[in-house]
Amino acid sequence: MATIYDVGFIVGSLSEESINRRLAAALGHVAGDRMRLTEIEIGDLPVYNRDLDDDLPGPAKRLKDQIEGADAVLFITPEYNRSVPAALTNAIEWASRPFGENSLTGKPTAVCGASPGAVGTAVAQQDLRSMLTYSDSPQLQAPEMYFQYTEGTIDEDGTIHDDGVRHVISEFVDAFAQFLDEQRSSS
Repeated sequence: MATIYDVGFIVGSLSEESINRRLAAALGHVAGDRMRLTEIEIGDLPVYNRDLDDDLPGPAKRLKDQIEGADAVLFITPEYNRSVPAALTNAIEWASRPFGENSLTGKPTAVCGASPGAVGTAVAQQDLRSMLTYSDSPQLQAPEMYFQYTEGTIDEDGTIHDDGVRHVISEFVDAFAQFLDEQRSSS
């Protein structure tokens, strides 16, 4: 019997109409019964301040608990100014602190995203991968998954209308599931 993984996902955009939120829904459909995707909310996190490390705010504690309770974390990010959105950077700062209590250490992760721009989210993903490497988080390295989003590609409910995009998403989900199997068998 195949393992069903509990995967927490973080959407780097706070917009309810985010194309990356649509991508998250599509990933959930494609993952089917291999993964249960549950959103880890980041919109209510205060800006990280190390003065709060000894008494974490409720949203930061919840974030850390959800990451620690998940089998893996999937980061679905847009690209803002050729980098990672501030809300996502902030979430990683909370997740990785205080020193010695990094919730991402050893946590299997994957990174993907879509953007209306021609390079998709390639540059943001590279920055995000650097942050995750520093956090000692094992990452799915390939296939990378980013694409230029055009209106009508994915509906709000996650229905995919483009066969090429469906193929890219399916390859990514298959590779992520295999990566999680490998991570589980090596631990």
